Amino acid sequence: MKSVSKVDKPILWSSLIISAAFVVATLVTPSGVSTVFNEIFSFFTKNLGWAYMLTAAMCVAFCIGLALSKYGNIKLGKDDEEPEHSRGSWFAMLFAAGMGIGLVFWGVAEPIMHFNYSPFADSKTPEAARIAMRTVLFHWGLHPWAMYAVVALALAYFQFCKGLPGLISSTLYPLIGEKGIRGPIGKIIDAIAVIVTLFGVATSLGLGAQQFTSGMNFEYGLPNTTTVAVVLIAIITVLFIISAVTGIDKGIKFLSNTNMVIAFLLMLFLLIVGPTRYILNIFSESMGDYLQNIVSLSFFMDTQGTVAKHTGNDWIGSWTVFYWAWWITWAPFVGSFIARISKGRTIREFMVGILVAPTLLSAIWFSIVGGSALNIELFGSGGIGAAVDKDVPSGIFALLSHFPLSSLTVVLTMILLAIFFITSADSATFVIGMFTSGGELNPDNRLKIVWGVVEGSLAAILLVAGGLSAVQTVSFMFSFPFMIIMILMVVSLVKAMGKGS
Repeated sequence: MKSVSKVDKPILWSSLIISAAFVVATLVTPSGVSTVFNEIFSFFTKNLGWAYMLTAAMCVAFCIGLALSKYGNIKLGKDDEEPEHSRGSWFAMLFAAGMGIGLVFWGVAEPIMHFNYSPFADSKTPEAARIAMRTVLFHWGLHPWAMYAVVALALAYFQFCKGLPGLISSTLYPLIGEKGIRGPIGKIIDAIAVIVTLFGVATSLGLGAQQFTSGMNFEYGLPNTTTVAVVLIAIITVLFIISAVTGIDKGIKFLSNTNMVIAFLLMLFLLIVGPTRYILNIFSESMGDYLQNIVSLSFFMDTQGTVAKHTGNDWIGSWTVFYWAWWITWAPFVGSFIARISKGRTIREFMVGILVAPTLLSAIWFSIVGGSALNIELFGSGGIGAAVDKDVPSGIFALLSHFPLSSLTVVLTMILLAIFFITSADSATFVIGMFTSGGELNPDNRLKIVWGVVEGSLAAILLVAGGLSAVQTVSFMFSFPFMIIMILMVVSLVKAMGKGS
């Protein structure tokens, strides 16, 4: 193993110290920390929700406009460079890193939760089912991928076209110059990106572990306890570190391709043996409903309080605004990873691949998985809504119990979950290694091992301390400064492309 040739110590140590301080505070006074962070979360959602909504809408408009403009012909790299990965592998890796584990976790749970407690209709009615699917497609469609795309494009453009390091700070070169990106401002920007990635991935590891143990309990009666979840996190941590160390061309690509095959087989099975006509109808209807209402949904803030009165809570803040903030916390590492694997593609191809294909695949997944669950609730024996109310992660396993070969499909789903688990975490480990090594495209393995251990340990400690909700709030807090950075990225790209420099 080669020696660590380059480590950015200010970013490395500041990120580790801040993470350690939060863990200690959570372990020492979990209830006090939880109270403080709940208040902070409430402040952000109530007072700054409009900023998140406008930023997400701006990202969609910018990405579509850029793809349709003359700048869409710009290649991310030298004119004669070809893409490093096939379209299939490229798409599989970016999709697995960006959303895979979330689709498994929320595939049944979110549409059923919107059906059980509808924001815009009477709950548990056909109208509630229709609105639930429209809402899910909105939350998992163009907006999150546009936010990823802004960060990914800025990194890829300045890295492959301008020869700058693969760091978040490099994307602001036209605005703050060489001195700015290499000085204190640049260090602060890159440290924020590392911390946001750490906490975002730690939370996902915790949620994924909870769903996996829920599946083991549902199918095999294994105790659904924190201890089991921590053991699982330890096992997964070892696996994703191995994957990260083997590199993109081996571990990450292989696992991503494998998971796309498993996901496709599971969807095909449910489509054939499930309510096929209903699934095809709900896909068509939901896509039309989503596209017809995308503009109004993008700016809807429930100013008059009608939804809040109907649901009894701040639904917009708890769902849409929180989702936008959550996607922003994932944007540094997903964007960096997408940029890393997208060299040689034109901006137009880049945007179509990131915006259109994942949005369609997400819609297909939710139509098959979520649509089947809604069909059972409306026209079948029901029971999935009650299962989700009792234990959110168990939703997909409750669905599979209504289909033949459930023992096999549950195992496939847990394999799917585990591999998405690994691919998201190893992608993040790879990217944090880049951020803390001056933007090295292939960071040292020892650096990746250190960050892998930190990610797994952070998830396990917070799960034991009951701090996952608190760490979600911390991610939310850091999403606001990173949202400002994303806005500056757009300005920086416009300035650089406009000048051709």
